[in-house]
Amino acid sequence: MPKRINKNVLQIAIHVIGWGIFFTLPFFMYRGEQAITLNRYLGYCFMPLSCLIIFYINYGKLIDCLLFRRKIVQFILTNLLFIILLGILLHSWQNFHRVHLSEPMPENLKALKDALPKPPVLLFISRDILLMGLTVGLSVAIKMTSGWYKTEGEKQELQKAQAEAELQNLKSQLNPHFLFNTLNNIYSLIAINQDKAQYAVQDLSKMLRHVLYENNDNLVSLDREFDFMRSYIKLMSLRLSRTTHLDVSIPETGNGAMIAPLLFIPLIENAFKHGVSNTQDSFIHIQLELHQDHWLHCLVANSNFPKKDNDRSGSGIGIKNLKRRLELLYPGNFLFSTRTEDDRFIAELNIHL
Repeated sequence: MPKRINKNVLQIAIHVIGWGIFFTLPFFMYRGEQAITLNRYLGYCFMPLSCLIIFYINYGKLIDCLLFRRKIVQFILTNLLFIILLGILLHSWQNFHRVHLSEPMPENLKALKDALPKPPVLLFISRDILLMGLTVGLSVAIKMTSGWYKTEGEKQELQKAQAEAELQNLKSQLNPHFLFNTLNNIYSLIAINQDKAQYAVQDLSKMLRHVLYENNDNLVSLDREFDFMRSYIKLMSLRLSRTTHLDVSIPETGNGAMIAPLLFIPLIENAFKHGVSNTQDSFIHIQLELHQDHWLHCLVANSNFPKKDNDRSGSGIGIKNLKRRLELLYPGNFLFSTRTEDDRFIAELNIHL
């Protein structure tokens, strides 16, 4: 609301200044013996007054009611009617002012003026009509420009609202996705080690507090996000076999930086889901580095054991969801790539915080 009020005040100020300059032109043009007087100013002021009338008739009514509704012929004819009427009134006022109100001229100047050929009256009328026609064009240009800015502003607000709604939808998808994969991991752990499974449920309850409450914020501290990642990796690693090598490097502190929550969890989930084999040697390598230029680098590499079509664990939305969240949250400030090299799957994400 204050932004709209400030915009309206600015528009009013521009109009006042513009018409103020138009109405005060004679005070800057006449000097010395030709200094402006009340009578001279009265002879001048009806012209800008006519332009002001034709401008706001169009700006306030005709453009919206006729031109913007594609009634172009009616718009042109209505303006012609107003211009002709104002032109006649202007010419009548100028004649009345010249005969009854103008200051008497010295005899020599009067004689010289009478001796010179008089310009045709039609020339003056055409000049006034042309000036009012240009005023109509100016009102149309200003109205269309302001309408364009208004439309663009509304379009940007709509796009912002759509982006926020889409981001909220992505976050609502992420929470069940995270919970599903974690519960699936605990379910598998129950058959292996029930004691570990009980501890895993306790760890999960703590992590859910982070997901359900702190994830509602647009940004969280990088320290908390690092702690959450460590807890999540610890929980996921409980079911790893001895044939899987896990290497994790996460900074101890985030140096007070803020970040959107749960951006790296899909990469870690993907590594544990597709990088672990119960029968073959496998590895998961997770490395995060926070650079002094405020770039956060994440590298997740794992052995590649793609799931079969009949494996329905997980919803498969993690990486796709992550890409879209990055586009909405960090447009132009991230680099994300995935690639497969021989039997290795590598995901790299760089974010400028």
